[in-house]
Amino acid sequence: MSIVPLDALKAALPPGARLLGLDLGEKTIGLALSDITLSIATPMQTLKRSKFSADAIVLEKIIAEQGVGGLVIGLPLNMDGSAGPSAQSARAFARSFAARVPRPIVMVDERLSTAAVTLTLIEADASRKRRSEVVDKMAAAYILQGALDRMRAG
Repeated sequence: MSIVPLDALKAALPPGARLLGLDLGEKTIGLALSDITLSIATPMQTLKRSKFSADAIVLEKIIAEQGVGGLVIGLPLNMDGSAGPSAQSARAFARSFAARVPRPIVMVDERLSTAAVTLTLIEADASRKRRSEVVDKMAAAYILQGALDRMRAG
């Protein structure tokens, strides 16, 4: 399929399909999954990144197993809204993945998502080791939940 705006995502999804949220880091990809009512995002897992083709195969398997109808990918813009190397890399990943998978993909601003999740984990008294284990999948859930909330609002 292709990269679509958030307001077009719900109409492009088949009934009962879930959304998969991705937080693309340099070394890992955090994953989160929505429920079938598109209300709640749940942290799922963190994948260690390798070559795009290997990552895509793993993601395609998850999409098939979990009944995923669309993807929400975090777009790491700079604080001034400009697109730096990380945002360009995320866009390239989304374009390449869209060419492989017939699902709508939405890119959403993820500024401060990792910082917000890290602060929540610190407040929950999570150890530094535990934070490093879960921060990427929790950031993916944070990104996905924001998209779900905006879809519901309008």
